[in-house]
Amino acid sequence: MKSRKENSTNAINERYWNEHCGISHTLSLIGGRWKINILVYLLNEKKLRYNELQKRMVGISERMLIAKLKELERDGLINRIVYPVVPPKVEYELTSLGKSLEDILNQMESWGESNLPSLT
Repeated sequence: MKSRKENSTNAINERYWNEHCGISHTLSLIGGRWKINILVYLLNEKKLRYNELQKRMVGISERMLIAKLKELERDGLINRIVYPVVPPKVEYELTSLGKSLEDILNQMESWGESNLPSLT
């Protein structure tokens, strides 16, 4: 699904920064509302079936979960394991590239918890 024309100024700028800036590249892979949550669940629980992920991801639609899983798999951060059984069994796990995000994700969690807005 392409939301921008490939030769638009925005698309050219996005490609440039993703290819020349480590932070931009990292955010292009893990950014957004759902990808980090998926990665953290898989980091903590090693392997999860689709339905287990769906139960943990409160508020995500089935369509969005499938899309984000496909993006993470396409980018080499997760593996999709399909078992040849009936009914079908599919599990997801982090690749070595996905596991290499552990320190970043832990630091983001620590920073976020330390800087949560006060509710008073």
